Amino acid sequence: MERGLPHGRSLASAVTRLTPKSAKKFILDNTALMAPPHVPEVLLHLADEAHDLWLRTEEELAAIGLPPPFWAFAWAGGQGLARYVLDHPETVRGKRVLDFASGSGLVAIAAAKAGAAAVTAADIDPFCETAIALNLEANRAEAEFLGQDCVGADMGWDVVLAGDVFYDKAFADRLLPWFQALTARGADILVGDPGRAYLPKKGLQSLAVYQVPVTRVLEDAEVKRTTVWRLA
Repeated sequence: MERGLPHGRSLASAVTRLTPKSAKKFILDNTALMAPPHVPEVLLHLADEAHDLWLRTEEELAAIGLPPPFWAFAWAGGQGLARYVLDHPETVRGKRVLDFASGSGLVAIAAAKAGAAAVTAADIDPFCETAIALNLEANRAEAEFLGQDCVGADMGWDVVLAGDVFYDKAFADRLLPWFQALTARGADILVGDPGRAYLPKKGLQSLAVYQVPVTRVLEDAEVKRTTVWRLA
């Protein structure tokens, strides 16, 4: 999120009171159930202009003790990747799938709907466990949640799906060797990316390109050209 707007008290007080048991109430109070524009088959608990979460910069959220709520938004890379999986279910059908840096769980839900044998949604943000559980319930889908840093791990996944992960150089430098190691032993690595700064310049095969509607507040654009890549 890129801009700050006048402070209100409701979000700050909610975060002050927040405990793991109140995470569900916090998410329900600060989001609405809606379909991302590029993936209308899926419903997610998302923040929009009507919610205080939408109005806060990352600095403001940190000041009141809330990590950036990436789980509350449907990012362009994730929407493109979910669209590809739903349109090409053979990509995941009958396979063990990891949705890495899952956020809202959008891509995990798409994989489950497309017939994956088992889906793991992984994210280190503790809010994601509750947000993903709510979104799975809304879509009558099933997935396991993994709340630990799994970079470097190999739990036998056949397919790893990763949306919007190449936004930070240090993180990208950790991801690429891991992805390459998984590819070398036979896993498919699919990345949804709308032109993030640290996407690798080589070793990628373009599978599909989408024009994904997004929100200018988040992306400084109304539509992002989003590519689904396979790590070669």
